Parts: sequence; C-alpha cells; structure tokens
Amino acid sequence: MTTLPSGPAAPKQPSLWSSALRIFDLSLGQMLWSRRSVFLGLVVGGPIVLAVALRLAEMSGVLFTFNRRRPAGAMIYGLMIWLLYVRFLVPVLGVFYGTALIADEIEDKTLTYLFTRPIQRAAVILGKYLAYLVCTVLLLLPSVVIVFFLVVPLGQGSTVAGLFPTLLTDLAMLALGLAAYGAVFAFVGARVKRPLLAGLLFALGWEPAVMLAPGYLKRLTVSYYLQALVRHDMPQDTLRGALLQVFREVPPLSTSLIGLAAIIGLGLWLAGRTVERREYVLEQ
Repeated sequence: MTTLPSGPAAPKQPSLWSSALRIFDLSLGQMLWSRRSVFLGLVVGGPIVLAVALRLAEMSGVLFTFNRRRPAGAMIYGLMIWLLYVRFLVPVLGVFYGTALIADEIEDKTLTYLFTRPIQRAAVILGKYLAYLVCTVLLLLPSVVIVFFLVVPLGQGSTVAGLFPTLLTDLAMLALGLAAYGAVFAFVGARVKRPLLAGLLFALGWEPAVMLAPGYLKRLTVSYYLQALVRHDMPQDTLRGALLQVFREVPPLSTSLIGLAAIIGLGLWLAGRTVERREYVLEQ
C-alpha cells in the first residue's frame, strides 16, 4: 500500500512574547516622535520651568517665605512630587497614551493590517503597552531628575547627596504608577468607543472624588495604592490636602505593591481578552 506524500506543514505561529516584541519595535519609534509626545513633552517640561524660576528667585534673593521661613528645597521638591507628578502628570500620561493604544490604530485604519498578521491579537496590545511604558518613562523620569537637582539645594537643611536615595525611590514609584495607569487605560481604550473622555473622567474625576470620601471605594483606584509608595509628607496647605489627610488610609507597603501588580496584570489581561474577542468596525 503506497502512502501519498504529505503537504507542506503549516507555518508555526510565533509565540505571544516574540510577536509582542515585534509590535513593540514597530510602535516605539512612532510613539516617541508623534505629535502627542511633543505636546506631552511640553506639559512634562512645566515642572522644570517652575524649578528654574525658583532657582533664579533663590539666586536673586526674592524666594518666597513660608511661615516666616524660607522653605527647604526638600519640602518644595516633595510638594512638586505630590501635586504635579503623582496627582497630575502620571494619570494624564496614562490617559493620553494608554487609551490611544488601540484607538489610534482604529483612527488611522491600520488595525486591520495588524490583525491580519499571523500573530495573536493580544500580542498587539502587549507590544504597544511595552512601547507606551518606555515612551512615558523616557518623558517623565528625566523631568523628575532635573527638578530634583534644581530644587533640593534651595534653602537650608537639605542636600542632594542626602536625598539621592529618595530620588531613586521616587523614580521607581512613578514608573510603577505609569505601568498601573497604562494597563487600566489600555483596557479602557480597547473596550470603550470614546476612551479619552472616559479616561479623563476616571483619572481627574472619579479618583480624586473617591479619595476624598471615607469607605472602600478608594480601593478601586490606582492612587490609593500609589500614595503609600510616596516618601514625602502629604501637603496640608490646601483644603484638598487637609481633607486627604483627614480621610487618608494608607495601606501597608506590601499591600500596595500587590495591589498595583494585580491592577497591571488584570488590566492587561482584560485588554488582551477584549482585543481577542471584539470585532472593530472601521468607519469609512
């Protein structure tokens, strides 16, 4: 009995991670040199401009006083970390980049090209998320380093060498915050038709409102877990800061790390599952 020759073997589908790395390589350059990065780069440069202004005021002898004393550079730096980076820049970068991971491909009508490749759909969102993480880290962390070296030497009682370990902790904390917000908004971008509006409502509406109220709803926010990693005192010179101090419930460090890791893992899993199952209709 003769056997018929078998046909050519079907090409093996690449693994999830190898496919994600290809998407990462394709997306990183586009993301870094996009108009969004130029705009947000200017926004991230705002704290640097403020730090330069404070340094010039110190050099000219007109630095403002606080409670009849010039504030130490460490206190000013801590205020900037809380008010500008943790509460504003990290969520905003997560919103504008994370919600656009899939939305940009839909708007540019290039999603079909990606989805017809012999790779898993989840690899698209994973690779673009990795590109988002590298892009936002390259935008944000240099700003923090520059602000640190400009602001910390102001006044008396603080030195760059003495606070350098705090800088390293801040960089790690902010990178973790970018990872968590990015995972959340990657899911929002994959699931919601107008993700940017939904993301802004969550980051600048839902989270601040819930953090001011007692109860368990704040555990459904990223900022609840992120605030425990901030090593600076919470500002109390504003009404919002005073209210936050009253209702502040800081989870243990281990709980915060586990919570942020769970948010990242769950957000990416939901985003990948949504992309795998949803049919995207491109408008003509």
